[in-house]
Amino acid sequence: MLDIINDILWGKILIVLLIAVGIGFTLASRFVQFRHFGRMFRILSASQAFRRDKHGHLSSFQALLLSVAGRVGGGNIAGVAVAITLGGPGAIFWMWVVGLMGMATSYLECTLAQTYKTAEPNGTYRGGPAYYIARGLGSQWRWLALLYSALLLVTFGFGFTALQSYAVATSLDDAFGVPVLFTGIAMAVIVGLIIFGGVKRIARVTEVLVPVMAVGYLLVAIVVLALNVTRLPEVFLLIVHSAFGLEQAIGGGIGAAIMMGVKRGLFSNEAGLGSAPNVAAVAYVPHPANQGIVQAFSVFIDTLIICSATAFIILLSGIYDPASTADIGGVALTQASLAEHVGEWGRSFVSIALLLFGFSTILYNYYLGENSLNFFSRQNVTLFNAFRVAIIALCAWGATTDLGTVFGFADVTMGFLALANLIALIMLFKPGLRIMRDFDAQIAAGVEQPIFDAGKFTDLDIDPAAWDIEPEDLLARQQPAASPSSS
Repeated sequence: MLDIINDILWGKILIVLLIAVGIGFTLASRFVQFRHFGRMFRILSASQAFRRDKHGHLSSFQALLLSVAGRVGGGNIAGVAVAITLGGPGAIFWMWVVGLMGMATSYLECTLAQTYKTAEPNGTYRGGPAYYIARGLGSQWRWLALLYSALLLVTFGFGFTALQSYAVATSLDDAFGVPVLFTGIAMAVIVGLIIFGGVKRIARVTEVLVPVMAVGYLLVAIVVLALNVTRLPEVFLLIVHSAFGLEQAIGGGIGAAIMMGVKRGLFSNEAGLGSAPNVAAVAYVPHPANQGIVQAFSVFIDTLIICSATAFIILLSGIYDPASTADIGGVALTQASLAEHVGEWGRSFVSIALLLFGFSTILYNYYLGENSLNFFSRQNVTLFNAFRVAIIALCAWGATTDLGTVFGFADVTMGFLALANLIALIMLFKPGLRIMRDFDAQIAAGVEQPIFDAGKFTDLDIDPAAWDIEPEDLLARQQPAASPSSS
């Protein structure tokens, strides 16, 4: 049944919708992810990107770190290996395509999440796809917002938690011989202590650990590339040729390459799922497009940089062989490949990286699940405690569950989640373009830092209280001097 549903969702419906939204918004926005690529760095280097506002909201940079912590996980290490094993090297090419188009999709969904965020009584914000569906599409579409929240809870709160636990457990088993059951129990205990008590404190620690680990992983990948620099053109051509079926019998041919590239690419960068907007919405920014640009950069980091690093580590090794990798898949393939390049310590390095990535992602998944529950019932202590107990159980169960079962369940729930969100994004194309054009118009007029005026968009049911701009940002807004042609 899982296979049948996956074939329908991923083989027909979602590929069309992902391409339609990604390419459609890329063209309609005049390639916004490329036009504003340099501005991504300027936004993050600006002082306001790091500053907490008077209510202590997340800054733009902190929201980026949290979204990267959530995106970077098993999909970057185990998922890429699965894509290559089942779809061949060509799957990486289609993963790149999904990543580049996904940058536009992420820009759209995160800009909308910022636009339609709501101010809470305690001065914080709430937002995400459920909110831009309910407010942007109107009360008659509230059922879709409720459906999305339920799917987000099942996918991230339940499915992806089990998947991350499995990836961590199998990695530690391969590298250190730790039984998966022991790892599952340990993960359950640690996660239980965190989510029942010190979530915020540990989350702040992982905001430091995950970027450090990501940089460490990339440095190791750079070493591998340097050791095999003469073979890089060969591997790149292998990826491109395989993507269009020009290589002999790799994976399942061009169809498998496209399907695995799309599925694993979306699973890794999450563009179109609507997960990152839940975090992006709670950040303070002077204009919604600011966070859209930053979150587009998050997709670039995840897919074009970290996933590519894993792919080249595997394809540059002698471990990968389409005729003999049936018994070597997932994270074990990545570990064996890195070990061949740098020695046995590489196997342990991948396990430690996956442990940190997976741990932070489980916390991120828990936050998304809790946010979904909040949309249904706010401050229901009994409901939240029941959810926490379920998360603890899933950490133990997921560690001992077959890879195919975990990925199959995650693929199905992720597919329905993406379907609900992509339908909403298509219906909210015009508001998304209006917000982008407001930002672009201010930039074209010479304004250094565009400011969002909610009063100009009263027809969009925006919460004005969520757009109380900080005085220093209003002062920083520089109006252009009048030109001779305008006088």
